[in-house]
Amino acid sequence: MKPTVKRKVMMVGAVGAGKTSLAYALGQRAKEVSKTSDIEFYDDAIDTPGEYAQIPRFYSALLVTSMQAAGVLIVQDASQRMPVLPPGFAGMFTRPVVGVVTKVDLEKADRERARRFLVQAGVKEPVFFVSSHTGEGLDELTDCLEQMDRSSSAGGKEDIK
Repeated sequence: MKPTVKRKVMMVGAVGAGKTSLAYALGQRAKEVSKTSDIEFYDDAIDTPGEYAQIPRFYSALLVTSMQAAGVLIVQDASQRMPVLPPGFAGMFTRPVVGVVTKVDLEKADRERARRFLVQAGVKEPVFFVSSHTGEGLDELTDCLEQMDRSSSAGGKEDIK
């Protein structure tokens, strides 16, 4: 896997979406994953509790914290059957937003449904499909994050390709 980015990316998504596992996989860290109860800062990632994305009174905490990140990853569990984030949710961030569908290795994963949930939440294409356990899609996502990092370092909010 490729090296990690220089600036942090913030992980946002529902409880159980796979944000912490994704942060560990992208940072090439080995650690037992447990429930995130507070915002956690790593060298290359900011991990947020799922409740912050699911309860509107916590949105201000997400907005303030996102200012410390090069971009925001909105994470969607591929096995989730119902949308959790409200329509247009991604539009509140002033940093570039990237959609990531996790748990694509699960038997009950539905990539297209998960992509639709992200688009409904305001995420623009492309959407990345990853498995933190098998490594599928992580190189492509890392390439995108490196581009986001370069754009952020240059001071712009560019569309991510």
